[in-house]
Amino acid sequence: MVEQAPRRGRSLADKLNHLFASTTPRSGQEYSNEQVAAAIVASGVTISQSYIWQLRKGKKDNPTFKHLQALAAFFGVPVSYFFDDEVTDRVDQQLEELRAEQERLNEIMGSSDAQLMALRAGELSPAGRRQVMDLLDVVHRLEQAERGTAPEG
Repeated sequence: MVEQAPRRGRSLADKLNHLFASTTPRSGQEYSNEQVAAAIVASGVTISQSYIWQLRKGKKDNPTFKHLQALAAFFGVPVSYFFDDEVTDRVDQQLEELRAEQERLNEIMGSSDAQLMALRAGELSPAGRRQVMDLLDVVHRLEQAERGTAPEG
């Protein structure tokens, strides 16, 4: 993986557009402004798809903290992502690593079931992913024992 240089001083629109591009649902297509607005409204915060569009285009650049909190929660990033360049860079690197890992798993696992498992695991928290890996290890060992092969590692 190529280490990217930190991109300092990015605008709110740049950061928000990067989240849209980096965080995709299972379909693999970017979330629409409408989907994001609907999810945020469902969480109890009033926001419109046109306002999100204005933020993404840089036509509006001073949203309320409540809107930033809701956007951060939707994309699974800390709200400081929008304020602190070090946090932005760190989260962007983690998103890139996760994307690369998902792509690698998709290449390794050919079946649709395996792809779906990998995609779902990619949406979990780090603790959730550890639990899934622990469960996979148990199932793997059980199947090896049934076949009479020695477990690895």
